[in-house]
Amino acid sequence: MTLRIASYNLHKCVGTDRKHDPARIVNVINALHADVIALQEVDKRMGERPAALPQTLIEEETDFIRHDMPRTTAASLGWHGQVVLVRRGSRVLGIEPVTLPGLEPRGAIAVNIAPDSGAPFLLIAAHLGLRRSDRRAQWTRIAEIMAGVKPHPALAIGDFNEWRERHGFEALTGFHIHAPGATYPSRAPIGRLDRIVTSPGIRVVRKGVLDTPLARVASDHLPIWADIGGIVTRAHPRA
Repeated sequence: MTLRIASYNLHKCVGTDRKHDPARIVNVINALHADVIALQEVDKRMGERPAALPQTLIEEETDFIRHDMPRTTAASLGWHGQVVLVRRGSRVLGIEPVTLPGLEPRGAIAVNIAPDSGAPFLLIAAHLGLRRSDRRAQWTRIAEIMAGVKPHPALAIGDFNEWRERHGFEALTGFHIHAPGATYPSRAPIGRLDRIVTSPGIRVVRKGVLDTPLARVASDHLPIWADIGGIVTRAHPRA
């Protein structure tokens, strides 16, 4: 059986029509039928970086739990604009905020997850920098964390801000890079900015991009998903 992992850059819940509409973001999230989802840009950019996606909306309209994860400020939902949501039934064994090197402030979240039936694995949710030199340094840090959890498997998922297929990923020797499809810009996607990196022990069975009329307007990115095997024996049924 498989576990569905997803990633979605919300663009602060501002769509391609320039409207701030968290409700339609939640509708896209629910349409992914994911077990775990990494979200980017859940907070506004300036000042106290207040949440752009209300936590109450997650609690009332989804089957996900926002566990006690780090926040940039008390007003934020996420850490450097990121949060990981886990469907009810799976356990979160540990959470660590990661500060990433680079010119602009960037961070990742390392979450140790135990599915309702299967082996624990480490998920790193990341939104990497705009400069390739920064991204190379950030990947070096992330690869060190992923390698350090052996023999448990690990994966990284998120908006990696990389347009090229192989450039910038030099630190990932021994890992597998998966690009489910073009995600940016959402109205006419050409860039595979949102990707997944897996360690040995994780098998990507299926992967894809949720490309629907609603997803094309809800954010400037389309969400990605992957069904992974090798770590679970039973998972949430797909719709």
